Amino acid sequence: MSTVDQLIHGFDGFLRTVARVKPEAKSQSPAQGALDEPLTADEKKLSGNLMRVNHAGEICAQGLYNGQAAFASNQAISQALVKAAEEELDHLSWCRDRLDELGARPSILDPLWYAASFGLGAGAALISDNVSLGFVHATEDNVAHHLREHLKRLPTKDHASRQMLEKMLDDEIQHGQTALAQGGKKLPRPLRRLMWEGAKLMTKTAERF
Repeated sequence: MSTVDQLIHGFDGFLRTVARVKPEAKSQSPAQGALDEPLTADEKKLSGNLMRVNHAGEICAQGLYNGQAAFASNQAISQALVKAAEEELDHLSWCRDRLDELGARPSILDPLWYAASFGLGAGAALISDNVSLGFVHATEDNVAHHLREHLKRLPTKDHASRQMLEKMLDDEIQHGQTALAQGGKKLPRPLRRLMWEGAKLMTKTAERF
């Protein structure tokens, strides 16, 4: 992929991801058919805040995968990363739908989340494909941790969000394992810790803004 193609790919992903037009999901949201139990105003606000974080996380996933795919040296790995990004678009669409249902808005910092993640993904890919895939594994491990925490914090009556996050958790774990199976190299513990601290900053910020 030429430099021009790489830039076009990244800009196209930015427009498709950050634009307020919701991407079309290829599979039905796990929230469909969930038990409908009315939420209080406080419960609805908490669920909306948590889903805004998860939506921002999916924005980051698109930036990361698109950055890695654009700069991967191996075409097969590039295509696998593009496929992973497409699968993650379902999560993005589901989260956006749930935000709308809860009367909540996406993070106003979504463009920043995408741009920063694209840069991280591109940087990892430029080091090596093995490091890039290891970065995917570490990222998905962090996402899985946050999803588990959100499942604990969700109001017990918010069955729709719970079913969605449980499905997303299964998918993220699978994506992380796939990255290792494709040759990903586990990152050093200090680097994984740094990534974790960065992820915590993003989640705390997105929950408010």
